[in-house]
Amino acid sequence: MITLHHVPGARSLRVLWLLEELGLDYRLRNWSLTDGSLRSEEFLALSPAGRVPAIEIDGRVIFESGAIVEYLAETHPEAGLAPAVGEPTRADYLEWLHFAETQANILQALNIHHIFLRPPSARSRPLMALDTKRLAVTMRALEDHLGAHEWLVGRFSAADCMMGFNIDAMFRFVRAEGFANLCAYRDRIAARPAYRAALEKDGGMTLYTRDFYELPDA
Repeated sequence: MITLHHVPGARSLRVLWLLEELGLDYRLRNWSLTDGSLRSEEFLALSPAGRVPAIEIDGRVIFESGAIVEYLAETHPEAGLAPAVGEPTRADYLEWLHFAETQANILQALNIHHIFLRPPSARSRPLMALDTKRLAVTMRALEDHLGAHEWLVGRFSAADCMMGFNIDAMFRFVRAEGFANLCAYRDRIAARPAYRAALEKDGGMTLYTRDFYELPDA
């Protein structure tokens, strides 16, 4: 039995969604960002950075969402969710799969400033503004690419599972106006039965309490 170690609303949703796309049987074990359990000896033995996801599969543990997504897609080639070595879109697939984590790290920085840092005076508005601009640059790259592609590599792939996780978060910090292709991509993701099943099992977003987070006054 596959066991996915998961925090609702966290990057482990990427793997949860991919497991649903692959139709695999798995057990979901939920952890919390706030109760200290991710720093426990038990969890650090699974994921040494104390972060989800971690997955128990094939007699071992794998951590890091990108590594897990690549592993699952490549060990189930019958699903067609990863272009094989030698296929023309292989490099594009790897490029967008890892671009998703570059963008997620910017989102993480914005989450820390807007949500986790206390008191508010501990925040750095210049850094928040810089990261918001960096996020908008990554969104513009996606917007332009999606103008000519329904999915990141022409057909739905595991790269979309990596990137799709970011979609809700990015529009918490950058307004949707001017990103029509990204909004349409968000709608295509939301229409996938496996994505809806993953959201149902996810347990609900626990991080965001606002639809949009404005930059604080200077």
